[in-house]
Amino acid sequence: MINMKKMTMIPLLAGLILGSTLWNGGFTNTAAAATSTTTPASISTTSNKTEKTETNHLPNIKILATGGTIAGSSAVNTDTTGYKAGSLGVETLIKAVPEMKSIANVSGEQIVNIDSSDMNNDILLKLAKRTNELLARDDVDGVVITHGTDTLEETAYFLDLVVKSDKPVVVVGSMRPATAISADGPFNLYNAVKVAGASSSKGQGVLVLLNDRIGAARYVTKTNTTAVDTFKSVEQGYLGAVVGDQVYYYNKSVRKHTTASVFDISNLTELPQVDILYEYQNNGRYLYDAAVAAGAKGIVVAGSGNGSLSKASKEGAEAAGKKGVIIARSTRVGSGVVSPSTKDAASNFVSTDSLNPQKARILLMLALTRTHDVNQIQSFFNEY
Repeated sequence: MINMKKMTMIPLLAGLILGSTLWNGGFTNTAAAATSTTTPASISTTSNKTEKTETNHLPNIKILATGGTIAGSSAVNTDTTGYKAGSLGVETLIKAVPEMKSIANVSGEQIVNIDSSDMNNDILLKLAKRTNELLARDDVDGVVITHGTDTLEETAYFLDLVVKSDKPVVVVGSMRPATAISADGPFNLYNAVKVAGASSSKGQGVLVLLNDRIGAARYVTKTNTTAVDTFKSVEQGYLGAVVGDQVYYYNKSVRKHTTASVFDISNLTELPQVDILYEYQNNGRYLYDAAVAAGAKGIVVAGSGNGSLSKASKEGAEAAGKKGVIIARSTRVGSGVVSPSTKDAASNFVSTDSLNPQKARILLMLALTRTHDVNQIQSFFNEY
């Protein structure tokens, strides 16, 4: 006699197996299949094609890819730390999230394909110039930039200071590679396109999108080495969130950015050298001397506490200041404002407000493209 309970379990088990296959199959299988056909970093996949005018009333979003974990892959789908970053091309990322077609007309370009720890000034300038070129076009409504998370906040803040449009720019990454179980990249990318296409995103400055949260480039920072909720705005808070396929905003960045910024990189071919030095017990002035000797035009100090320098550091910093090097006092603490001192200007020092050392470096580089006057540079840190 046939066991009816077993008979009813067969279609149920089949459905569960099929569901599991679909759940894990999208980005993981597409990424794994494309690992051997990665788009070369120097090739733009669609930039030389004539794009058709869309008539479906969806926003036209351009994705500029730079590599990172979101384009990373590994032979093991439980590997979340030993993968190769920047191994998949932008077309692979787009094809892996076909749901984007329902919210935007999406096309992509490969700017570079690197681990973001290898991001440099030359690539920053190339990326910013291409972003401005695209945003100036009538057939582009917004730009999404895929990026590794290690230095994502620096690139986002740089763009926040040099983009010359109020159209949305969203920088997105992931904490797990494309081949990992529960990879966060696909949904992050989908949400980034959603945010870039939202009319409410206009004029918000450059945005950072991970883990459903929308952060301002000026405020957001990476706070954890591996957690998917690593990007936080510790004191200022997020600007908004994506929930239930809807974009919500609750705050605005009050600092100058994008169209209100005075910084213009359109004719720049290089940026001034600015180094970061870390304050610690028993440090000496030799690192300051070495930075100056190596050509530094500015030095950001990750000071202790409220931007404090030891006697040895202060000696080195003041000697550098006498040679025209701007010293920017930040803090190694992780949050809080470095308050200005009445003695700063006399030593060629400025305070960096609430900017962490890596973002203070970005602003100081751009400030030095306009002036070497310490008072003017201090005003930039007060306003941006």
